[in-house]
Amino acid sequence: METKRSGPIGRPRGFDADEALERAMLVFWEHGYEGASLANLTDAMGISSTSMYAAFGNKEELFRKALERYTEGPSGYLPRALEEPTALGVATAILAGTVRTTTRPANPPGCLGVQGALTASDSGQEVRDLLVAWRNNGYACIRERFQRAVDDGDLPPRTDPGLLARYLTTFGYGIAVQAASGVSRDELKEMADAALRNWPPS
Repeated sequence: METKRSGPIGRPRGFDADEALERAMLVFWEHGYEGASLANLTDAMGISSTSMYAAFGNKEELFRKALERYTEGPSGYLPRALEEPTALGVATAILAGTVRTTTRPANPPGCLGVQGALTASDSGQEVRDLLVAWRNNGYACIRERFQRAVDDGDLPPRTDPGLLARYLTTFGYGIAVQAASGVSRDELKEMADAALRNWPPS
């Protein structure tokens, strides 16, 4: 008597790649690139290491995909902030988004783009370089927006857009580090408000 097969033997169990990537992002966010072991990642993703390699590539490639997800998701406030009509509005929205993202209870504290590879060894150099480029890209976008503000008369003509963008991004990354250290959302909001009190008048 023949037995009907419902499907091929040994077929890997399906999984939601989008959900798996979300979970990997959270592991990298919490532990950093080197601190996130393959066991941590595959356990959180609910898949085997074989399935992880097949779907996402090696650990570095998985991190790159996780950073892309972070950029479009938790860090997605930046492109929206750049659309604010004034430079002060841009700065306010960026710092508010930073405080909100780095202190959200459902997520790890701090910023994946800041803490992801601060202490990586030589083997993590490419990831360090990736995050340096990620931060520099954010800075460049803000600098360009502030240059437009100078050209439009929204910022004083003698304003240095690069210096102002560097000030804002440095302060924002400082907020992320403080958040990772357990500083409260309310205190970080007060810090952001204080940083904007001396904003250049239009």
